[in-house]
Amino acid sequence: MRRSAVLMTTLAAAAVLGAPPAAATLGHVAEPGAATVTPVQVTGPPEKRFNLIVMGDGYTAAEQDEFRQDADRHLNVLWSIEPFKSYRDYLNVYRIDIVSGESGVSCDPDLTSPRRSTPLSMGFWGRCNPASVQRLITMDNAAATRYANLVTGTASANRQILALANSGTYGGAGGSYATASGSNAMSALISPHELGHSLGGLQDEYDYYQRGVPGGPYTGPEPDSAHHTLLTEQEMRDQRRKWWRWLGEPSESGGPIGRYQGGLYAGTGVWRPSAHSIMKSLGYSFDQVGREVMTQRITAKTMVIHDSAPTGAPVGADRVLWVEPMRPAGHGLVTTWTVDGRALDGDRDALDLRALDLTPGTHTVTATVTDPTDFVRDPAVRDAMTRTRTWTVDTALTTPPDGIEPGLVSSTPTNRPVGRDEVVYVETTHPAAAVPEVAWRLDGERVGGSGAELDLGALDLATGAHRLTATVGADTLTWTVDATPPTTGYELSPPLARSGHTYVYNGPFTMRLTGDDDQDGYLVSESRVDGDGWFNYFGWPTSSELPWTFSEDGTVIDHLVFGKLPRGRHTVEYRSIDAAGNYGEPGEFTVTTIAPPPACTRTITGEHRGPLTVTGGVTCLDGARVTGPVVVAPGASLVVTGGRITGTLTASRAAAVHLLGTRLDGAAGADRTGSLQIVSADLRGAVLLTRNDAPILSGSTVKGALACSGNTPAPADLGVPNTLRGAGAGQCGELRDGPLGQRYEAVQHAGE
Repeated sequence: MRRSAVLMTTLAAAAVLGAPPAAATLGHVAEPGAATVTPVQVTGPPEKRFNLIVMGDGYTAAEQDEFRQDADRHLNVLWSIEPFKSYRDYLNVYRIDIVSGESGVSCDPDLTSPRRSTPLSMGFWGRCNPASVQRLITMDNAAATRYANLVTGTASANRQILALANSGTYGGAGGSYATASGSNAMSALISPHELGHSLGGLQDEYDYYQRGVPGGPYTGPEPDSAHHTLLTEQEMRDQRRKWWRWLGEPSESGGPIGRYQGGLYAGTGVWRPSAHSIMKSLGYSFDQVGREVMTQRITAKTMVIHDSAPTGAPVGADRVLWVEPMRPAGHGLVTTWTVDGRALDGDRDALDLRALDLTPGTHTVTATVTDPTDFVRDPAVRDAMTRTRTWTVDTALTTPPDGIEPGLVSSTPTNRPVGRDEVVYVETTHPAAAVPEVAWRLDGERVGGSGAELDLGALDLATGAHRLTATVGADTLTWTVDATPPTTGYELSPPLARSGHTYVYNGPFTMRLTGDDDQDGYLVSESRVDGDGWFNYFGWPTSSELPWTFSEDGTVIDHLVFGKLPRGRHTVEYRSIDAAGNYGEPGEFTVTTIAPPPACTRTITGEHRGPLTVTGGVTCLDGARVTGPVVVAPGASLVVTGGRITGTLTASRAAAVHLLGTRLDGAAGADRTGSLQIVSADLRGAVLLTRNDAPILSGSTVKGALACSGNTPAPADLGVPNTLRGAGAGQCGELRDGPLGQRYEAVQHAGE
């Protein structure tokens, strides 16, 4: 009975349910309130798993495909974030497709927007409450509970509801249940943040409550929150409190674990563990402190030992004792055995008592299952994730035949590819008189041992798709192993200068990431800047179709700043995670951002014949063609973009001279110029640069002689080499042997 029940659960078909949710109905369902329950992922009986139930609101019958796509995106992003990635197989996932009579939810985006009649009554502004905040999406929790109850075997203790609103407006909430907008560019990141609240009990690390209104000082006592404190780092160590075990560790969300001011909606007076975790900035991961809490909460909603040989009465010494532990995707749990307090060697899930040659009488046998994850350092949390089973063994008892044949009961889901480093598992039947042996085969060849787990990461698989099978008795299960990591491409807006994967910009630029994989499934792309935390690439906050924009001051959207990148040299890495959980090999490019040109006070386009003297202000030549000498007087500025100058260019004590993608048919000289930038220029005559302040000569061609002296520091090429046809002298003499020194970064940091 047990085997059949589990297999029926694993292979369950979608259940179609009518409205109000009470009893199953047959046929096409399109009436408002009607619901269809679809098992998305079933790894075991719901009574023994953590059950995530995803339901939608405000999706009409014609919009159910949109809800399924939204749910798929939210789930796949969730599987890319730890600890959900590693503990994915602890979860059953059920999707409830609820038909709404109206499209959308209430008060979206404003209090003056329509109130809509939907099955879950979802609405922004905390369901249209003027005292709330716009981004807060709440719902009728009682209605959500009624729909969740349609998933047999689930209850409040072993499930978590995530409700998606049919909206492209940013919003969500975390309480007993989590909510998020379904189709906002960032909405798939709202879900794990809100699950941090609902499932993990984590608090917001924002230093504000109402966006655009800075939070005041924190005035309360030491917070109960695991990731907020009033203690100093030394006090945490001395008192062994809060996140003292993680202090100094590189944070999973970037920077070291330490003490960063702000959180709990207060700007000062309270501290958090990292600069930006997902509880502060969507796009980053949980830091170690939050990840440890989430690991504890996920495992607490399951049974670490979800089945075992019966323990209620004494058993004979002529049988096999066994436990069925939970199976993380990234590692195995450790099972240790003791007999009368004496530890036995090995890590195994079954113990054949016949091999122990027990002395006559009664004995106590104990199996202890421990999770060795690196995500946990607190012994109390580790203890909470540890379970035991104890049996009394009486050698006078004889175990009767049970008629159970070796076979397979459940497993790592077979309806999706598994990753190249995944630990694949099967659950077997448990005859009292035998330990079923699992025959693992990869592409037809025997691999691994005969246990219930196979660590694919230990096999060093060749790139490509592989066929994995597990056979016990007459039963065989098959998986596709995706051993090909995804690839990621990037596309940047046109730079001022470029050499290979090195770019120079003097203003905002955009980045688009595109992932590709040999298998079907959702790809999550990420980037990180200068070794900071990996940041989910979701396009631009206002539209996933728009690329990410970097700028010196960032872009303010709804009182939040996105894409702020300080001036200087930066390394940007990028990668993707495929649906099987494989990380792609990171690529990288280098970007140097330099000062933008000063604002024009005079602009010249088209033809200009005769001498041009810039006596003051900022003269801009925009695609202009100047025939005649150009002189920049002390204190004046010249910005030349494109175009052509036929004549000489002389600047002395100028405020700024920027030659950007222009051609100069004549000699050029700049002395004691405050901001000298020559980027992607074509200089046909001799060039003399003397006593200038941090001049830039990047990606340019100099066909005449080039002499540089007294510049502080020497001219920098920013990693984009110049081409010198004539002789090089002084500080520019090394140009013949390679790029000019890349000193710009040091100059920028020195000025900060």
